[in-house]
Amino acid sequence: MIDAKNILKQYWGYSTFRKPQEDIINAVLAKKDTIALLPTGGGKSICFQVPALINEGVCIVISPLIALMQDQVENLKKRGIKATTIKSGVSQDEIITLFDNIKFGNYKFLYISPERLQTSLIQQKIKELKISFVAIDEAHCISEWGQDFRPTYRNIKILKGLKPDVNFIALTATANKKVLEDISKNLELKQPQLFKKSFFRENLAYQIFDVEDKLLRLIQIFTKTKSPAIVYVNSRKKTKDIANFLNANNFKSSFYHGGLPLAEKQIAYENWMSEKTKIIVATNAFGMGIDKPNVGIVVHFDLPFSLENYIQESGRAGRNEKKSFAVLLKNNNDILIHKNQLKKELPSLSEVKEIHRKLYQYFRIAKGEILEEIFQFQISEFCKTYKFSQKKVTSVLKILSNNGILEISNTFNQKSTVIFNASSKKVISYAINNIYTKRFIDTFLRTYTALFQQEVKVDEFLLAKKTNSTSRQVIKHLERLHQDNILTYKRTKTDAEIRFLVPREDDRTINIFSKEIVQFLKQKQKKSDDFLNYIQNKNTCRSIQILDYFDEKSTKKCGICDVCLSEKKTKNQDISSDILSLLAKKSSLTSQEINQNLQANEKDILIHLRMLLSENKVQINHQNKYLLK
Repeated sequence: MIDAKNILKQYWGYSTFRKPQEDIINAVLAKKDTIALLPTGGGKSICFQVPALINEGVCIVISPLIALMQDQVENLKKRGIKATTIKSGVSQDEIITLFDNIKFGNYKFLYISPERLQTSLIQQKIKELKISFVAIDEAHCISEWGQDFRPTYRNIKILKGLKPDVNFIALTATANKKVLEDISKNLELKQPQLFKKSFFRENLAYQIFDVEDKLLRLIQIFTKTKSPAIVYVNSRKKTKDIANFLNANNFKSSFYHGGLPLAEKQIAYENWMSEKTKIIVATNAFGMGIDKPNVGIVVHFDLPFSLENYIQESGRAGRNEKKSFAVLLKNNNDILIHKNQLKKELPSLSEVKEIHRKLYQYFRIAKGEILEEIFQFQISEFCKTYKFSQKKVTSVLKILSNNGILEISNTFNQKSTVIFNASSKKVISYAINNIYTKRFIDTFLRTYTALFQQEVKVDEFLLAKKTNSTSRQVIKHLERLHQDNILTYKRTKTDAEIRFLVPREDDRTINIFSKEIVQFLKQKQKKSDDFLNYIQNKNTCRSIQILDYFDEKSTKKCGICDVCLSEKKTKNQDISSDILSLLAKKSSLTSQEINQNLQANEKDILIHLRMLLSENKVQINHQNKYLLK
């Protein structure tokens, strides 16, 4: 058999595995069902990618995100490893061709979503393949107690029926005891081997600061810290604004968010990886597959949504085992925003029922009816019609999708695109000759860049706001420019495509899933409460709090978090006052005598004696005894 270390060296360039990677790989190779809990940066992917290259056949990898699947497939291809995934929108014939390529083309990996796994065609095609084993990434999605519960993950066990002799490996970065039990139970694992790496990070200092002027604090941080850094924010606009602010203050920065064109994402990523820009300001879209060992600091400018998110994002610092920092900046306003945001986003069960019912009404579907067709859906128009909050509707759509009630296509939140066909000179000439369009063109060119080089995503509502007009007028301007061959305008008329998967039965449909939905909503609230409790707890070591949350019982303080440092400072202040009180009673004492009378470290006592001397609070006589001045 090919040696695992040789595979590691050949494809990844490493000579040794991290603990407990090698033990996990050996368990997978021994055909044992396995659960691997490795915190962010623990190298989960290698645990299934190495044995898949050793074994015959193809490894099926279940993953929840299209972007994550594509990212991993591209990374494997760059290493010369044959991997593929099923793209959205492919026809039945294309799926059959893809599986023929996998079967006869020596492919080693097939990445697939749990939703795709439910179709009979995919199941039949999997039965025809030689499967080495099944890897379930982000396995915490199986559990209703996990931070990203997805009911479709519970149907993964169908693979046990299709391939009863194939072993499973379930991988996650964030799971407590309850979630691990759920993973084992729902996947029907046979005597699973459990491998856990502690969440304790000896070199990572978790520090939470109450700050009113966060931008000033960023300047202070980056004046002191020169190592590569990530600044996490909660809005796309902030990524650009804060990166611009840092650049204006001579800190080379780039920005990254999910809405950027692929080329811009790649440039931002490469500039940061090569340290052309040492700081990257990003939403949580930045992080999948990121493995930069020398990140010295991760700053949370805004509050993340849960402790799991915080640990995953913070864990991108200090992977080279050198001292690093996870800094979170907060103030009272952040706490209020966090709570209000959850209220706006989290629907009640009755709101889920109402929005679900109105969706059928909106598309004029009769009770008991199920239509195979795909409906074009504009979320803003739907919300306006029924006076719903857009955030709550988005949350409900996710809940309905997760429970298999409807399917939402990945066109959700896509934007229209524009590219200029004419030269800049011709555009200026056109604007001068068309007085009614000139103001719009001027604003348009100021709002977006690179319009002459590539297709750029545009927001008709934003342009309407900037030109003090309506989105309908903006669309008319763009369509006129398109007709005159000044630009190419590809208008997105819909936010999403929806397909209903069950007949219309209104509340009865929701009642079937009500237990899961209520549990999901409770978990969202609990995770928010747990996170707020964590950041507001100034009495318990940050590492102890984190370990306790993930069911690791420890009393060992990290010594480097904000709570521990505060305790040290308080302790130091107490030593000074204790020395002064002792000398007030005893008149004069040697350092040895002071040490015998106080419950403190001798080294700390000597440091404080020198400090008190420099402050003229004590003096030393000819007998080398200390006394009050």
